[in-house]
Amino acid sequence: MLQTTFPGIQRASSALGFGCMRLPVAGGRIDEAEAIRMIRYAIDHGVRYIDTAYPYHGGESEIVVGKALKDGYRDKVILTTKLPIWKLQTAEDMPKTLDEQLKKLDVDHVDFYLMHAMNEERFNTIRSMDYQSFLEKAMAQGKIRYPGFSFHDNADTFLNILNDYDWKLAQVQMNILDGNAQATLNGIHAAGEKGIGVVIMEPLRGGLLAAPPADVQALYDAFPVKRSAVEWAFRFLYTMPEVVTILSGMSTMEQVQDNLRIFDAAVQEPLTEAEQALYAQVKETYMSRTKTRCTGCRYCQPCPRGVKIPQIFQGYDGKKLREKDDFAAEYVKIAEEHGDASRCVKCRKCEAACPQHLPITRYLAEIHAECTG
Repeated sequence: MLQTTFPGIQRASSALGFGCMRLPVAGGRIDEAEAIRMIRYAIDHGVRYIDTAYPYHGGESEIVVGKALKDGYRDKVILTTKLPIWKLQTAEDMPKTLDEQLKKLDVDHVDFYLMHAMNEERFNTIRSMDYQSFLEKAMAQGKIRYPGFSFHDNADTFLNILNDYDWKLAQVQMNILDGNAQATLNGIHAAGEKGIGVVIMEPLRGGLLAAPPADVQALYDAFPVKRSAVEWAFRFLYTMPEVVTILSGMSTMEQVQDNLRIFDAAVQEPLTEAEQALYAQVKETYMSRTKTRCTGCRYCQPCPRGVKIPQIFQGYDGKKLREKDDFAAEYVKIAEEHGDASRCVKCRKCEAACPQHLPITRYLAEIHAECTG
């Protein structure tokens, strides 16, 4: 396993981190036994970073992660969870929420505590509640070791947050497609220059990059060095000197084992000019062939009207990537289940919650019109 270190605090980590937002599910809930087996297997094989958050799996993720870290596993890893800023009403809610999370995890402290999904509005919210005093007190009490934030907004906002406090970690979305989006590659470099460790989320763009269309696969196949699409996606990231850990939301043991194989063989050599050209071609192909590029994070769910937004968006993009025009048939089934876009009343709660800032209502209307004629 490729081992890494957080700068400034010299805390050992691993290049592969276990993201606990997409744990295996059975009957609508986390398959607890399988999730624990997967997490422990990953740790036994070198993973040293475990990431969860208050809302993941409807609040179940922290509980299951806590169970997985029993029997001595807690001492082997960096444990990270996040403060749900959108739930805060007063400054007193910050320590109350942290205590609730520690209880769910059944631990006395977490290593990194992140301000979750920061954007300009949420940044202003926690500043008005004096988040710095909260973090300083929580660290003095030993409840958290290091402060950080996760981020979904634009580059200017990222830099404003980055420069507001002595952060030790910045968690950002980055992958082959997002070099100029959200925090951007320039933002990652800025974090590195300040000695702030960078953790990557959505390295496979919600799975979009894991199963490439034929023309992208042809680009990979023609390259002299042979790697799977997942390997190419991870290599784009682990070669960056600022990146400490790359989170993978693993849902099956097969995914765990494949990721371990990739990171066991990973070498942090800089990208060659030929590799950079390959990534540019891959990005151009994806961008021309997809509409929504939804990651399936489900922050937009449940919709008050029952619209199945991720199912619609990912299904639509998937068909277009594979040059198939039969999404209309799938859309009929979604309509039969009362989840189609005709139910949308444009309340835009989904857009306020979307980390990707997608124009969801517009996309829904366009896909509905295309599928229904």
